[in-house]
Amino acid sequence: MAIDLLSRTQRLISTSTGLALAALIACAPLAGASAMGLKASAPPNADRGVEEIRQALAEQRYVDAERLLDQAAIAGVTDPRLTVQSGELDLHRGDYKDALDSFERAAMLPSTHADALAGKGVALALLGKSDEAMSVLKAAVAEKPDAWRAWNALGSEYDRRAQWQDAEAAYAKALEASSNAAIVLNNRGYSRLLQHRPREAVGDLITALQKAPDLAAARTNLRLALAMDGNYDKASAGSATDDRATLLNNAGFAAATMGDYQQAEKLLTEAVKARSAYYDRASDNLALVKAMKSQDKTLASRTDPK
Repeated sequence: MAIDLLSRTQRLISTSTGLALAALIACAPLAGASAMGLKASAPPNADRGVEEIRQALAEQRYVDAERLLDQAAIAGVTDPRLTVQSGELDLHRGDYKDALDSFERAAMLPSTHADALAGKGVALALLGKSDEAMSVLKAAVAEKPDAWRAWNALGSEYDRRAQWQDAEAAYAKALEASSNAAIVLNNRGYSRLLQHRPREAVGDLITALQKAPDLAAARTNLRLALAMDGNYDKASAGSATDDRATLLNNAGFAAATMGDYQQAEKLLTEAVKARSAYYDRASDNLALVKAMKSQDKTLASRTDPK
């Protein structure tokens, strides 16, 4: 249904070094990356190269990371950590199957098994293989309890199953191990939105934005949380560059999820009027809200003791 905005991915799944939204940009496999071996030995400068790639991935400089990986392959560097990093880059680029292949190969060696297992769990989750992802992620955190990205992904998997206590526990572990990473705060805030706990979600999302002001998903989630908490004016207020119709639609959606149909109807009507072209999503949501409102009135009249 059109009103189901929360299912449209405001959760972020973490890779081993950064952020990966539920839909990422795909790219061709790395030239030479698939030829990397799994030999444990490496040239003396391998540590420096691995660190440079890790830094590039952490800073989302994916072109640099790809170039460095290619250079390592050409130079004959066979450090298995590079195979893990190749998988991480594939995750960022949306090439989940190649990422999974890299992680499975890296998991064959003890030195990279734990990190590769966490990456494999994330790749499986992004491929929609939720049950397999859950099993692998549990194994990853059992082997490496401070693997915060695996804990974060586990939280998302528990959210899918509405296992809220397990999700809270997983996010708590992820926050502790990551020193309150913005991505985890966003995901826990999103989880609390799903649980209809908007006030607690607001706190997480504000903190996430303080840490990462450019985290767009957290900004969208914050507006939803504010609206679900009844702060409709704040939820629909925006800068000159914001699409006011979209903000009003999202606020109306949030009001409807909390059963405030009168306010939802008002906001969605404003959303339709705010856009010069026909706004089909807001119109569909408005029609659905009216139907839900009518249904609730019918049910109330049937149960009224008078």
